[in-house]
Amino acid sequence: MSSKSPYAARVAAGAAVLALAGSALVGCSADGRETIRFTFSKREAIEFMTNVVADYNASQDSVRVEIDTSGVDVVSASFVRGNPPDVMLANYNYEIARFVQRCALTDLSDTDAAKNVRDDLQPLMEQYGSCEGRVSALPYSVMAASVIYNKQIFDEQGLEVPRTWDELLQVGDKLKDAGITPFYGTFKDDWTVGQGWYDYSAGGSVDVLDFFDALAQEGTEVGPDSKVSFQKDFAEPMERMLTLAADYTNEDAPSRGYGDGNLAFAKGEAAMYLQGPWAFTEIAKTAPDLELGTFPLPMTDDPDDLAVRVNMDLAAMIPEESRHKEAAQDFLEYLYEPERIEEYNASQLGFTPLENATPPDDPRIAGMIPYYDEGRIYQGPSVLVPKTIPVFNYAQAMVLGAEPSGILRTMDADWARIAFRAPAPTSQTKESAE
Repeated sequence: MSSKSPYAARVAAGAAVLALAGSALVGCSADGRETIRFTFSKREAIEFMTNVVADYNASQDSVRVEIDTSGVDVVSASFVRGNPPDVMLANYNYEIARFVQRCALTDLSDTDAAKNVRDDLQPLMEQYGSCEGRVSALPYSVMAASVIYNKQIFDEQGLEVPRTWDELLQVGDKLKDAGITPFYGTFKDDWTVGQGWYDYSAGGSVDVLDFFDALAQEGTEVGPDSKVSFQKDFAEPMERMLTLAADYTNEDAPSRGYGDGNLAFAKGEAAMYLQGPWAFTEIAKTAPDLELGTFPLPMTDDPDDLAVRVNMDLAAMIPEESRHKEAAQDFLEYLYEPERIEEYNASQLGFTPLENATPPDDPRIAGMIPYYDEGRIYQGPSVLVPKTIPVFNYAQAMVLGAEPSGILRTMDADWARIAFRAPAPTSQTKESAE
């Protein structure tokens, strides 16, 4: 936004009138600018986003953005107090989506940013709920995750990236015959099992979007006789997950955690690793020149089922109770200018959610680009259940020896119990919320 934009002109005119009246501007900085509070929740990128804010503030003289990195708990409390931030960029999950469900966020459908976002991402956003008639949140950064593999080991062993379940087992067997651990397991940390082993196994064989839509319709009736259930739909994926975990991992996987895995994989102690791109930085601390790649975990014998796990790492929102919506929207549009959003995602190894966005140029994630471009993506099923269902613990229990049928039966019961306690759906719309 330049200092001569229409919004800047209106702000300047309003400020002049108030100054002549001897009034004080509420929400203004010492230099007379309208001040907005911008909440940013990704700690690894605070320096980057602080620079973006500084550039915006220097680009015009009407609005001053103040960045707030205090975290989601403080943001939630600010909604309760009726003093939420003016703009939010936050990890999109159930904690944030409850503001969407309660129609507490402004409709962004008329923004230029919304018009440029890929249409196929909206159903993933709405998996957490929606406010009818609104686009309450826009994806800003999509993080894709899949199998990380050591290209040198694959090349030395003459291995091709597997595209089917049978090919995956053949690769695993060849690696074992060569004395190489196929997968490095870090089962001590439950989240590594949940986001990797559980999510990739289920997402590689179940249509996650359709499954959770149907599960929501079942509500309290979820169980062995319902149309869909964890017992029924996740049984085979979990059995295949356990085949890999039991037969193709390091013997000490139950006692190894995330830090152990990064170090061991950097030292070439396994050929594959079920982690997201956030692990690259840690691996590079030990082996900066290690040549790595990515591919989706094949869980069926149909290559057309291959897809990569994604999560909405950041989504942009403007709360309804913001007192500076027009200024907030101007800053939001600035954030979504292609060169800016693409630079941010490149810095974080994320995918830009805009139509015709430049693909990432980091060779380590190049293997996921075709799947993302073609919309062959799914959200991890571990993040699509309320936190009251301890799915990470359940996934960990399975790889440590618990019978999967019992765990999946418990997950069905948990879902039905939460559905029973949940308030009845309302027909709240954009108009009724206003």
